[in-house]
Amino acid sequence: MTDSTIKHIATVFPIDAKALEPDPKFRRRRSIIREFSLNTSTHGIPGIARSQNIHNRIFWIVSTLIFTGIMLFFIVESMKAYFNYPTQTSVSFIVERSQAFPAVSICNYSPMRFDNFIEPFLNFTKSRNLTYTNDTSTISEEQSRYIRDFIQNLLRHGEPVDSYFFPISSMLISCLYNGQRCQTNDFIPFYSSSFGRCYTFNAKMKLNQSSVRNTTDNGGPGKLELQLYAHSHQYIPYVVKDVSVGMMAMIHDNTELPLIEVAGIQLEPGREYKLSYKKKIYQLLPSPYSDCTNKIPLVIQAMFNRYAGADYAYSQVLCYTLCIQTYVYDECKCVSPFEWIAQSIVLSGTDQIREASLCNVTDQCYMTATARITTTDSIWNQFCSDCSQACSTVDFTITTSAVSAPSTTYVPVIKKFVEKSGIILPKNWSNTWQSEIPKNYLAVDIVCETTRVETYTQDASISGVDLLSNVGGHTGLWIGISFLSIMELVEMLYRLIRYDYYILKEKIRRRNQEQS
Repeated sequence: MTDSTIKHIATVFPIDAKALEPDPKFRRRRSIIREFSLNTSTHGIPGIARSQNIHNRIFWIVSTLIFTGIMLFFIVESMKAYFNYPTQTSVSFIVERSQAFPAVSICNYSPMRFDNFIEPFLNFTKSRNLTYTNDTSTISEEQSRYIRDFIQNLLRHGEPVDSYFFPISSMLISCLYNGQRCQTNDFIPFYSSSFGRCYTFNAKMKLNQSSVRNTTDNGGPGKLELQLYAHSHQYIPYVVKDVSVGMMAMIHDNTELPLIEVAGIQLEPGREYKLSYKKKIYQLLPSPYSDCTNKIPLVIQAMFNRYAGADYAYSQVLCYTLCIQTYVYDECKCVSPFEWIAQSIVLSGTDQIREASLCNVTDQCYMTATARITTTDSIWNQFCSDCSQACSTVDFTITTSAVSAPSTTYVPVIKKFVEKSGIILPKNWSNTWQSEIPKNYLAVDIVCETTRVETYTQDASISGVDLLSNVGGHTGLWIGISFLSIMELVEMLYRLIRYDYYILKEKIRRRNQEQS
């Protein structure tokens, strides 16, 4: 409303002309908003501000609202896609001329040696009136039924069992790494529920972080040469199949507790094996992209503490074994005797570690409980929810080949080793040693096949930068908003706030003057 219009109305109607003038405060705010609307780089708003008639203004308001709605739809879809945390796997090939040589674990196929086992076993069976024989040369099939009871009795009372297993010194004829001789103390022991006491070469140690050998040590190609002897005449009848003689071997990461029962390679005597490996690395993104973890739970750490200072890492399979044992203990107050190396459990609802006792082999409770947890999702999620996959794993692809061994010229060397091994010799050894040695000797060479390492890396399909680009693209496409447009809005709001601040400040000043 112009000044001339106001004066004209005032002459027609008997009112004060100043009463028809707009409130100066409203006029100032409107001026700030109009200035912003006419000059902003955002599309649509200037069209509304400069419209000269109601039809044109409605057109621009409707158009702006429609395209703003479309923009918001695409922005919401972009944000939903981002917060689904999609991933993709990229494969890269890295040449590592010098890389960590893997750990190599070996076990005798027989978990126990007959010579140290038979007398304590017969004493056990006779004390329980199970058998009455004094024959220490063999055992019958009926006697063999009590072997697990004997072992469980030893474990239940905390009695040492190492003397019943084959020591590494009795099996390892020769060890060379990159042409340099290695000794029995270069192997650390671990236990297998199926194969007893086993041994690992080149495991990572807690107190010696430089203990892991590299493939280029001593200028070599990364090659481990082992010569082994099985002593099959000391195998306990009915514990292993009569036709099964040899060794178990496994190539694995230096920080991995080997689950050789499922991942081991069976090696038959009378052969020299070549195990060529290729290294693969798998890297997963942590939360929220996956549920992976490298954190070692308390119950797994309690188990690791048994193993000679080895610096073992988290294992999902081991976590599964222990959580099943925990449920079995909750149900039966004992744990599966077939997993006697996994007796550490965490009491439900606490952080207390307990060494659980082993169930009797004939007890149906542990078998029923094991079947129940593995087939019931609700129970599995309750007890095994923390068993996520590992964020970082190292795997090895093995290529196996073999030739006949040993050569006739090397047989006398093996004979000398067997006679000094500390294991009681077979009957008529002096007459049968030439036929016995090929039945028990084997060699294995572990060698790095290639310096090329395959790396599988999980990457985010949509990163924060991608989300910002998508949002910026849609706002720019549909209504022309940019960061500078937002700064224009911020400027307008700042000017309005500052104007209201000055008005309020002036009111307070006048009130104070009136009161004084």
